[in-house]
Amino acid sequence: MKSYTEHLLFDTSKRIEFINITDNVQELISKSGIKEGLVLVNAMHITASVYINDAESGLINDFQKWLKKLAPTDESLYQHNLTGEDNAYAHLWRTIMGREVTCAITKGQLDFGPWEQIYYAEFDGTRKKRVMVKIIGE
Repeated sequence: MKSYTEHLLFDTSKRIEFINITDNVQELISKSGIKEGLVLVNAMHITASVYINDAESGLINDFQKWLKKLAPTDESLYQHNLTGEDNAYAHLWRTIMGREVTCAITKGQLDFGPWEQIYYAEFDGTRKKRVMVKIIGE
């Protein structure tokens, strides 16, 4: 079995940003030469998420509205922010949206159902961030 690891680097321009990284992940799969296996895509920051869903702008807006209802961005609500931080909501959002995804690779391609796309969701951005992509298989 072979293994290939590379990091995607982001310098987000907004504090909250959703980035479709499906093509980036597929490029790394092609670069790895692995035809059958799995790919792990992992946000390497505790205020960011990687998830799979539809690439539809209305849904992305719905996610943001839903997250703000579950854990509002109001700094005064959280003990974590008493330490001088202002991102407690971002830690909670990451817990809700998840840390990573694992996807099947078949014939050198992401083996997805209709409409599935991989997203990097940044909840405390405007600085450098990274995502680990680890590919294993034959």
